[in-house]
Amino acid sequence: MNRREFITVLAAGVVAGRHAPIHHPKMEVLWKSPDGHPNALEATPEGLWVGEQVTDVAYLLDWKTGQVLRKLPTESSNTSGMAYGGGFLWMAANGKSLWRDPKPTDATTGEVLKVDSLTGKTVARYPVPGGGGVHGLLWVENSLWVTTLAQKRLTQVDIHFNVLHSIPVPLDRAHGLAWDRDSIWCVFTSDRQIIRLDAKDGRALETVQLNRTTDPDPHGMDRYQGAFYLCDAGIGVNGADNGSKLAGSICRFRL
Repeated sequence: MNRREFITVLAAGVVAGRHAPIHHPKMEVLWKSPDGHPNALEATPEGLWVGEQVTDVAYLLDWKTGQVLRKLPTESSNTSGMAYGGGFLWMAANGKSLWRDPKPTDATTGEVLKVDSLTGKTVARYPVPGGGGVHGLLWVENSLWVTTLAQKRLTQVDIHFNVLHSIPVPLDRAHGLAWDRDSIWCVFTSDRQIIRLDAKDGRALETVQLNRTTDPDPHGMDRYQGAFYLCDAGIGVNGADNGSKLAGSICRFRL
């Protein structure tokens, strides 16, 4: 463990609380994403949904093989986060990308798109509460949790995007979200941490610390049948290549 990793682990202990556990999981690499820049995951019984950051295509992958079951081009833009609920896909859109030419449907601010999960057509578009970008979405009990980055909070909204509740997050650059027993696992990409937060007040309950050298640069995430699924978009801050050895990969670990 180098000095930077030691400091990161030490900080994780402070964030998670004095007696909260810190996990160092063993990572399993499953597949490469279809287009190579996965920045959103959503686990369903039908398969694993993957949102691509550059092409903005939503893919449904077979759980056993990783093969494409469904391909949906969408009007999302610079996609970073997705959820499935109410019969629809919800796509987190952040506007134009440095990795492709502009599209007329690109968001001009952070938006969440309600998308037909059979056709990919946009049903509705909603601005991110409070403005700013969005990197993660989570569907829970007919409501949607949104990473409201400008406010450094997770914000819960109803299906019409009326704000119901919000909690603070302890670190910057919140990404993928997953539900777990009245709490939310939240990826913090820059710190290579996944922290379980109390959904009532944002209190940190436990932390997963990833290895900067051997583990993926975490972006999209979900939790399904006791396992965590992560993807590495291969894209870092300000659109630069993140230099990750696992760029484009979808991975899994268990606690």
